[in-house]
Amino acid sequence: MEKTRRFRDRAEAGRRLGERLSAYAGRGDVVVLGLPRGGVPVAREVALALAAPLDVFLVRKLGFPGQPELAMGAIASGGTRVLNEQLVRELRLDDELIERVAEREGAELVRREQAYRGDRPPPDLRGRTVVLVDDGLATGATMRAAVAAVRSRGPQRIVVAVPTAPPPALDELRPEVDELVCLIAPDPFHAVGLWYEDFREISDEDVRRLLAFPREEQVDAGGAEGNLVMPVGARGLVLFAHGSGSSRFSPRNRHVAGVLEDAGLATLLVDLLTTEEEQIDLRTRELRFDIGLLAERLLAAAGWAGRDERTRGLSLGLFGASTGAAAALVAAAREPAAVRAVVSRGGRPDLVGPALAEVRAPTLLVVGGRDELVLDLNRSAMEAMTGAAVVELEVVPGATHLFEEPGALVRVAELARDWFARYLTGD
Repeated sequence: MEKTRRFRDRAEAGRRLGERLSAYAGRGDVVVLGLPRGGVPVAREVALALAAPLDVFLVRKLGFPGQPELAMGAIASGGTRVLNEQLVRELRLDDELIERVAEREGAELVRREQAYRGDRPPPDLRGRTVVLVDDGLATGATMRAAVAAVRSRGPQRIVVAVPTAPPPALDELRPEVDELVCLIAPDPFHAVGLWYEDFREISDEDVRRLLAFPREEQVDAGGAEGNLVMPVGARGLVLFAHGSGSSRFSPRNRHVAGVLEDAGLATLLVDLLTTEEEQIDLRTRELRFDIGLLAERLLAAAGWAGRDERTRGLSLGLFGASTGAAAALVAAAREPAAVRAVVSRGGRPDLVGPALAEVRAPTLLVVGGRDELVLDLNRSAMEAMTGAAVVELEVVPGATHLFEEPGALVRVAELARDWFARYLTGD
């Protein structure tokens, strides 16, 4: 369990959950389901981090009249009804009462189903690993009902992931799921909203917008395994180069990619090393610093993007982190006509060498204010980049090298979005 502190908002909570769930990233059997409405912004960030499809799971608790927190059962997407048979027997609840409550809740479920999904059918959960996400638990009754309804669909595994919950709710839920992930469990708890700085109401329109984010495609990008996202009417393409010891599933890069996608930019995240090379690098730690090799892989992916019918003709930008930023700068120096803009996050420009002077693309260097060594390296790089059209250094106050501090990564994403909007799309 993490140290207890409030989340900035649901998006930050989702990013932190995504990091905790990283073992599920890139698996084809995983589907992320958010409980509307408040769980959907959290679930979107989790889905981005795991490269998994996102959907909603609509569940309406059948609350006992006068005691709505006492769940007689639940109805869920697709017509599933689950009853708490023990409670029904103990309270001798008749069918008429249950039907009356189910009819009322069913009408609201149908309304939301139509509002969120339209004519799209609910996902098939048979044999899947289902990650159920909400913005928090109070009593846990709704989530327990959701788990029961999902279980009736035949999934292989159910994982419940929430940012915050009281310890008693977790204790009750834990035996009913295969895995339970909760970031903070304050005691006393009081209410979910107390553990967010921004707990604004989520509307039906917000849910529709969050569900509309473009699907990710796995591609062979010039020999590199990649994940491509193409928003409708994409106005540019940003190719990501991950840092040392990381991969295309880097949760930090995936968060930045999500912000760019919301701004109408296509994104392509690629693995710069093969699986075999990654195993070698784990032992030797040498390939991650072979900037020439990484730059060649990046340029091969850029060449593929220039030929593929989905991305051909889009202005190209590069986003690099750590050693990946060095590879991005070398790539920009080698192909000045192809690369229109570069953003470096906590980059290592000292590994670029004389090629710094050959970079022509507008370049933004983003460094944490507490990452003192890397900050000095980037200041020196600015002086060496004499050929670039524009070079700017943005220091994120209070941030360290990985930008793990509250709000730090959000600021990185905003800076990258604005830079690419200016130099890729002309906004």
